[in-house]
Amino acid sequence: MARRALAITGALVAASVAALALLPLGAVLIRAGDWPALGPGDWAALRFTLTQALISAALSCLLAIPVARALARRRFPGRGALIALMGAPFLLPVIVAVLGLVAIFGRAGLVNDALALLGLPRVQVYGPQGVILAHVFLNLPLAVRMLLMGWLSIPAERFRLAASLGFGPPQMLRHLEAPMLRAVLPGAFVLIFVLCLTSFAVALTLGGGPRATTVELAIFQALRLDFDLGRAGLLAGLQFLLCVAAAAAAWRVARPTAFGAGLGRLLPLPAPGGWRRGGDGLAIFLAALFLILPLSAVLARGLPGLADLPATVWPALGRSLSIALASTALTTGAALVLALAVARGTKGARLMDAAALLPLATSGLVLGVGLFVLLRPITPPGPVALPVTIAVNTALSLPFAYRLLLPQAQALHADYDRLSRALGLSGLPWLRLVALPRLARPLGFGAGLSAAFAMGDLGVIALFASDREATLPLVIERLMGSYRMDQAMAAALVLVSSSLALFWAFDAGGRRYAAT
Repeated sequence: MARRALAITGALVAASVAALALLPLGAVLIRAGDWPALGPGDWAALRFTLTQALISAALSCLLAIPVARALARRRFPGRGALIALMGAPFLLPVIVAVLGLVAIFGRAGLVNDALALLGLPRVQVYGPQGVILAHVFLNLPLAVRMLLMGWLSIPAERFRLAASLGFGPPQMLRHLEAPMLRAVLPGAFVLIFVLCLTSFAVALTLGGGPRATTVELAIFQALRLDFDLGRAGLLAGLQFLLCVAAAAAAWRVARPTAFGAGLGRLLPLPAPGGWRRGGDGLAIFLAALFLILPLSAVLARGLPGLADLPATVWPALGRSLSIALASTALTTGAALVLALAVARGTKGARLMDAAALLPLATSGLVLGVGLFVLLRPITPPGPVALPVTIAVNTALSLPFAYRLLLPQAQALHADYDRLSRALGLSGLPWLRLVALPRLARPLGFGAGLSAAFAMGDLGVIALFASDREATLPLVIERLMGSYRMDQAMAAALVLVSSSLALFWAFDAGGRRYAAT
């Protein structure tokens, strides 16, 4: 693309993203009123939000350490499939994960049935413990993947040198593994803390009540149930400050491992035998069981109910697909323009980079409340439910797609910019012949992530939608609320199949295009 045209397009896209993030926030802060207006229930919601996020992040990271270590140093049949499974909860719609956990840990779940046979009291999945359990289920695989990459980033030559010096497992842990954990664990903890801080669907389905209300759930209740715009704005402003503080902490804790470079050879890590082999096997088995059982429960209970799905499921599926495809197209286009503009160092590149990452400092519900405040004098919420949901999903997916594209766009600029100028390639021919074939893989993967996120969204749509605008996650949440669990499981199976199919189609399409 011509440099001037790219700079203008990038500036317009960056301004649009910044407006989408900042205008709703400004509307929220204007409606917030005075900070001392926070009531006892609001302070309780703040305390629970911070407490559950801290506990969830700590448990996810601590439990991930033995699992990641075992996966790093053991080789066994199905290892690759298990590592791939660790990415499933990240793509899984939250409402589906909640349904699977209810099937295992709920009142009529497998765990409670086993406890009843043993004469032990039943456990309760609803309330604070259920919110924490769901967050650990969703984020433990993410922590495992991050720590596994940390272990595999230690140059193999360091382990060979340690072995030649006669280091045993305790010395390996002290001199090699502990420094890596000190570098990687804080970042993983802060990332999971932020995800738990802004989680809405989990609190909506498993929380509620005075002891298990998060700030996001309190915003929803203030707007949807009490129609108290001032209190909703106040809580949304508070949520924004929490997100900003967490993002600042993420920047502070980021640090390199300082191991230096190796030769890049992929050598197996030392795998001690004895009781450590048994401990590694137990960690891998329990982690796999924890992930597979809820997903298997959704499959087992959902298949028989497919023949008895409510009539509302199929129109809701169509609306979810429309939202996913529209937001994916907008996200991919915006990420591509911004990544190319920043990689070329066009005028205002730093501002464009900041605008692309700006949505990370807010949450979908804060954006939804702000847009509700802005649009309420103009139109009732129902008719704009789907466009607002598309806009918010675009904003929230953009940072992920942009960060996937930027390194590849920078490499493209370094490798092909001079040659393109020498051949006179620019504009659409350059985009078609040079850029897209080399950016197709991250474009396809980012598009797949955006589509899966949008398919499973249960945030903004819960604020705006009536029955006529309900998406499939919202229909599932309402089926759960009316205790029609078999129908909810069947609808969840439709949702997760559609989400994974969209992800596969975009990801495979990108890989296929890159190979041509």
